[in-house]
Amino acid sequence: MKTILVPIDFSEQSKHALNFAAQLARKGKLQIQAINIIEGPQNHTFNTMGDGFANESEDYFFLKQLLERTKENMANLIGNDAYSGIDIAGSVEIGNPYQSISKAIADHKADLVVMGSKGASGIDEVLIGSNTEKVVRYAKCPVITIKSEVKLHAIQNIVLATSLREEQSRLFVELKKLQALTGAKLHLVKINTTNDFHTQRQMQDEFVRYINDHQLANVHTAIYNETSEEEGILAYAEDVNADMIAIGTHGRTGLLHLLSGSIAEDLVNHSQIPVWTLSRKK
Repeated sequence: MKTILVPIDFSEQSKHALNFAAQLARKGKLQIQAINIIEGPQNHTFNTMGDGFANESEDYFFLKQLLERTKENMANLIGNDAYSGIDIAGSVEIGNPYQSISKAIADHKADLVVMGSKGASGIDEVLIGSNTEKVVRYAKCPVITIKSEVKLHAIQNIVLATSLREEQSRLFVELKKLQALTGAKLHLVKINTTNDFHTQRQMQDEFVRYINDHQLANVHTAIYNETSEEEGILAYAEDVNADMIAIGTHGRTGLLHLLSGSIAEDLVNHSQIPVWTLSRKK
């Protein structure tokens, strides 16, 4: 792991994300790339150097002033004494937030994204979603979403929800990098629901095989009964005083995503503790 990408919108949540990324960077001697995306007019040619059309409209001047102010805010943020000694850089882009973040992941070869999340519920969750959800769904690297201030040394218990069926080799390779930085115990849990129920005896051999196949260490296994997977994960995490939840996301799109939803995205919206996700689609 070398580079952490942190999307910044100057909200408290994004500042919490930057603070957590800074702790990871200090511990692992990593680089941080902070990025802010300004949503500019879709039909307006304007770049981050401040160049636009010769026809300098009111929109042009507004966007130019916003760009200059945002660059100044970014410089002040990453120049804070709290980040002294850390290899940190900041940039400001104009465009679509999700597309710009995806491009930044590729351009900077980011190994991890840490981003703030306000969460969503009700009609907003159903109809609107968020850029955070899109990044969680499609990012080519792990994503940690954060809603409040998190101390790295406090990450002692990570709950990983799994069906024990899907191929997750890449997930464990990435998750073990975080486990190495935190020294956290991994709680491997299978949520039993009425539609997908297995006995303890049935699952015990599967747990042993899973742990051996993926060479897991410092791990505890559990089966937890609940009416839904999301409720089971949240309840189990509360029962074991988890400091983070980890889960793979399917990366589905279109109608299939609307019909089946995503447990990972629901957790990002509803969990009060950090959520680590990795898309199964590489």
